[in-house]
Amino acid sequence: MIRQRTLKTQVRAAGVGLHSGQKVNIALRPAPPDTGLVFRRTDLAEPIDFKTDPHLVCDTRMCSALEHRGARVATVEHLMSALAGLGIDNLFIDLDAAEVPIMDGSAAPFIFLLQSAGIEEQQAAKRYLRVTRKVRVEDGDKWAEIAPHNGFRLSFQIEFNHPVFKNSAKALAFDFAEDSYCQDISRARTFGFMSDVEYLRSHGLALGGTLDNAIVMDEFRVLNADGLRYADEFVKHKVLDAVGDLYLSGHPLLGAFTAYKSGHGLNNALLCALVDDSEAWEWATFKDVEARARGIPTRHWSPLAPGH
Repeated sequence: MIRQRTLKTQVRAAGVGLHSGQKVNIALRPAPPDTGLVFRRTDLAEPIDFKTDPHLVCDTRMCSALEHRGARVATVEHLMSALAGLGIDNLFIDLDAAEVPIMDGSAAPFIFLLQSAGIEEQQAAKRYLRVTRKVRVEDGDKWAEIAPHNGFRLSFQIEFNHPVFKNSAKALAFDFAEDSYCQDISRARTFGFMSDVEYLRSHGLALGGTLDNAIVMDEFRVLNADGLRYADEFVKHKVLDAVGDLYLSGHPLLGAFTAYKSGHGLNNALLCALVDDSEAWEWATFKDVEARARGIPTRHWSPLAPGH
């Protein structure tokens, strides 16, 4: 069978919050089967646990933030994306501040941490959330939908009126059964515009943003001295975000996600609409032979090779 996964040992790191600018210590700890992905605010007088749930999302301005019992954990999407990319089902995530550290603005540092700790299969079947009928959400000309598919595939299109985007791909199709998340997606960084910095900071956002943890553009060009990591890094980061936002269900999806100009808010609205519609999904577990017949990877993805 395809088994649940956790870490072999605990791993720690430190960084700053992209929006708060505060130092954050994070510890990733193994968890028993069927625990799920659990954030814990260890800095509070009474530590509060947040088990991933799309209905706990309280803020989608420039990130995905969770709130439970009056406490928050913000900017969870890059870590969640890394956990989805490596197929981690059960984990305790300890934080001593209200935001996951931004690291370099991508999921790659989290991939490194998780692989450094080692990944362990557990004696329990992985539970997939299989889409059984199409669900769609819209906001003006923006939209996102998910439809039945034997695997997990994402198609994303972006539109920005800026000179840099004229030379960068605006659309991307990524299939977890055929492509390498670690190699092709995980290193894509978040991005923003100098023209927005004053507004964001006046609203308590992007206080920790620098050229070390984001791609920053002025009116004409990318300001980062090392340029882009991928020619299509912008749309790849949107896919990275979507993978993380959709993993807030706490379970891997079997479906085809398609989006146009979507962001954290629409991604979350779609996931909530899906899980709230009992006719649109079902639980699924697989023996290896059955999974291969359906085209579902039975191993997880390596940074060294496409596919798995």
